[in-house]
Amino acid sequence: MSLQGVLESTKKKCKTQLANALTLTNISLGAFAIIHTIKGNLELSLLLIFIAALADRLDGMAARKFQIESELGKQLDSMSDIISFGVAPALLIYQAGLAPLGALGAFCTVLYMVCGAFRLARFNITESSGYFTGLPITAAGCILTLSFLGNTFFSPLVYLLLLVVLSFLMIGNFRWRKI
Repeated sequence: MSLQGVLESTKKKCKTQLANALTLTNISLGAFAIIHTIKGNLELSLLLIFIAALADRLDGMAARKFQIESELGKQLDSMSDIISFGVAPALLIYQAGLAPLGALGAFCTVLYMVCGAFRLARFNITESSGYFTGLPITAAGCILTLSFLGNTFFSPLVYLLLLVVLSFLMIGNFRWRKI
């Protein structure tokens, strides 16, 4: 192999690792958000989820720009999304307002996570056609996380309704064009 070939191969590997590093940053931030939610640091959890959203956006941009989209990257991205935009926001809202509702609050929290996982699995087996089917989990997670800012104003029932609506929007069959 020529020096030029070695340089091109090395350059492509570095670009691939950049996208994967951003995806791993996303999942790490989501995991830290979960830990901080458990510890009661809800504001820090909110911040970490939004930084994870930025990392998620950047990893997709890097993969498309460098034309390094791969099946591994797609699966890794979904695993990070379920942590950062499924589990982390749901636990944040559970801690912030749903815990007083007992089993009903816990059930709706888990429903949101399950619907997010279903949405990601369906996305991974569906051919990309320039459309989303259902609300992407990243959008649902950011909406849910953003709702935390209304914590002092919202009753637990508002959070309950929001979780249920977002859950069904994620698994809905409506289609809308990707931006």
